[in-house]
Amino acid sequence: MPHKDSLDRIDLRILQALQEDAQIKNRELADRVALSPSACLRRIRDLEARGLITGYRAHVAVDRIRTVTIVIAQVSFERHSAGRFVDFDAWAGRTPEIVESARISGHYDYLLRVVVSDIHDWKRIMREMTDGDFGVEKIVSSFLMEEMKSFAGYPLTPAGGPG
Repeated sequence: MPHKDSLDRIDLRILQALQEDAQIKNRELADRVALSPSACLRRIRDLEARGLITGYRAHVAVDRIRTVTIVIAQVSFERHSAGRFVDFDAWAGRTPEIVESARISGHYDYLLRVVVSDIHDWKRIMREMTDGDFGVEKIVSSFLMEEMKSFAGYPLTPAGGPG
């Protein structure tokens, strides 16, 4: 299990604010967390260097740019093998349509979010999964109808905890 980094309240407030708005100006963020701009920027750089901030991204409304079908796929393997998982992970990483991949516990081994043009495009991806030498046994596909709550960041403190 990875070690837990030691963070104080100000670090947590900085991280929360950046999750809410990664484009916040340093001066505004510094005011919000009661630091000088230079101290705030030092803390941000430290959080980045420690790997606690792993990147900055824009949330893009892809369905307003082109026609898409978003597939949530549950994938199970016939046998669990570290080598097959590594190969599958590498394939998923090279496949641009797979925008999220998580190895999970339970009845399935992976949960994928896949963005395709249409059902024919999804069938192509499924064939690649099953025809590859990964040992994929079963794929259960669900199609996103409407996103009710999009990912907006992680809760950084337990409910009712300090913040």
